[in-house]
Amino acid sequence: MHFVIFAAPWFSDNAHRFIKATVEQPGVRVAVVSQDAEERLIQALREKIVAHWRVEDIFDVGQLVDAARRLSGHFGPIHRLYGAYEQLQVPLAEAREALGVEGMSAEAARNFRDKSQMKDVLRAAGVPCARHLLAHDEAEGWGFVEEAGFPLVLKPPAGAGAQSTFRVDDREAFAEALRISAPTREQPVLIEEFITGEEHSLETISVGGRAVWHSLTHYHPTPLEVIRNPWIQWCLLLPREIDGPQYDDIREAAGRALAALGMDTGLTHMEWFRRRDGSVAISEVGARPPGAQITTLVSRAHDIDFLHAWARVMVYGEFEPPARRYAAGAAFLRGQGSGRVVAIHGLEQAGRELGGLVTDVKLPEVGQTPTGSYEGEGYVLLRHPETEVVKEALQRLISLVRVELG
Repeated sequence: MHFVIFAAPWFSDNAHRFIKATVEQPGVRVAVVSQDAEERLIQALREKIVAHWRVEDIFDVGQLVDAARRLSGHFGPIHRLYGAYEQLQVPLAEAREALGVEGMSAEAARNFRDKSQMKDVLRAAGVPCARHLLAHDEAEGWGFVEEAGFPLVLKPPAGAGAQSTFRVDDREAFAEALRISAPTREQPVLIEEFITGEEHSLETISVGGRAVWHSLTHYHPTPLEVIRNPWIQWCLLLPREIDGPQYDDIREAAGRALAALGMDTGLTHMEWFRRRDGSVAISEVGARPPGAQITTLVSRAHDIDFLHAWARVMVYGEFEPPARRYAAGAAFLRGQGSGRVVAIHGLEQAGRELGGLVTDVKLPEVGQTPTGSYEGEGYVLLRHPETEVVKEALQRLISLVRVELG
């Protein structure tokens, strides 16, 4: 039996899914380290783990190492130590190195986590990406404006999911973004040229430094545009056709990017653009499962439990590439207006027209407060063997369903 430690800051819905995928691996005993109390873990999982260890600060490497050593004293050598939360990847890597546990190195983890360092590595390797600067004060920021011009994007160097990200189109907006971000030597701000074009993602599983599987996701429109326009209903489309020559350039660039960043074994989520001139540019890469229901969409497109497959990669370094049987898509239902959810319109009509394509639904609840994110207040997932059918169904769905706030 292999002893595996899974780390999660909090027992969120996603954390429960990741832990479930881990405990279901054959031949493992699983302990969980978290800031949350054991009572917050659902009963079905409490019955399947061998131990829960609570720490005050899971992002503190010393506390992670201490917890792992104490657990190892009870259950033997640690086979794997990992988690899915992006902000935890560097502390976990540093803990693994201190403990002598196999897994992604701390250097590679920092390459993926620090978006400024990531782009330095990518540019040095000749991988196409946006020009950028890590600004430690306003003067450095204005210097980059003179070099790159507008539009620009400001974001924290260790951000995720478009959090605290600003697009600025002129000097006045840039000055306001700098005021809000307040770059300092201790908390710099990443400034990038804003790439115009279509935004996509590329999910890749690597084993032993070789990419053995990939998936593609199209964003309609870009997450940043959705954040700037609360009325937009965001959609994702996973086409069934992902191996055609139209994707040769991004597959090649992605392979060079992962090699430069130090990917060995694991799952990555890469955001990239196709510029208006047809060229590609990589925005950023996370060495963890993607959000925005992409893992569920991948499961539906291949008729597998993708999180279970990911956990097997993390525990045993094994993956059997599945056949892509369907195209799949997600429509995120965002509230229109202001206030709380008061009504959901168009559901019956959408059900009559599109019900046969629906695989998963999470509807907004009357009275709930809007999330303020591009994922909105709920979602509907669809699939069909033909990509065009899913694409048209997503557009029809968001034209029919409206979440009213008031």
